[in-house]
Amino acid sequence: MAGLLVIDNYDSFTHNLVQMFMCYDLEIHVHRCDRITLADIAASRPDYLVISPGPKDPSDAGISTRAVAEFAGKFPILGVCLGMQCINAAFGGKTVRAPVPVHGKTSRIHHDGVGVFAGMPSPFTAARYHSLMTADVPPDLRVTASSGDGLIMGIAHIRHPLFGVQFHPESFMTEHGFALIENFLRTGPYPIRKDILETLGEPQYQALESSSPSVSGLSA
Repeated sequence: MAGLLVIDNYDSFTHNLVQMFMCYDLEIHVHRCDRITLADIAASRPDYLVISPGPKDPSDAGISTRAVAEFAGKFPILGVCLGMQCINAAFGGKTVRAPVPVHGKTSRIHHDGVGVFAGMPSPFTAARYHSLMTADVPPDLRVTASSGDGLIMGIAHIRHPLFGVQFHPESFMTEHGFALIENFLRTGPYPIRKDILETLGEPQYQALESSSPSVSGLSA
């Protein structure tokens, strides 16, 4: 069974994101960003690492940014919202205040059709919850998605399976969230079945959003 380690940046959306991954046959461990070390992560030997959303910025996200810098290229990494900002910061990029805070609203996301966006329509609708945004993307990263007004909505490493999205794939307001998650899992050892979306179905995940996941390490 493939192992997934989630770094929780004290955000309620972490529960929803974990529930999404619970639809797959993964061994999931969740750790608060200030209650795990780089040595702990290395010792657990995960197959995937996910950096969760959070209410602050990369400088106040515990181990998250350092984990990206340490483990990029060693196993696939996905950063969501603050997690994407941590990826950008790990390679020298900046996080700045967005022109207009966007919380609980949708945008049309335009993307390059590569990596976590493979096979997905462009544009598609996605939910956004953020006051900060990624800026000055460094040479090791590339922009993979943007909103209609030109804000960065996705980044990826130019060589490694390392991906960030500013929007929330776990939200019921986001289209094709499972497709994005499956594309991420395809970059590692998890065997994706071609029929799994038909088996799970997007509406089935939406019903899970109000329940509480039961996985190792999620409690405070």
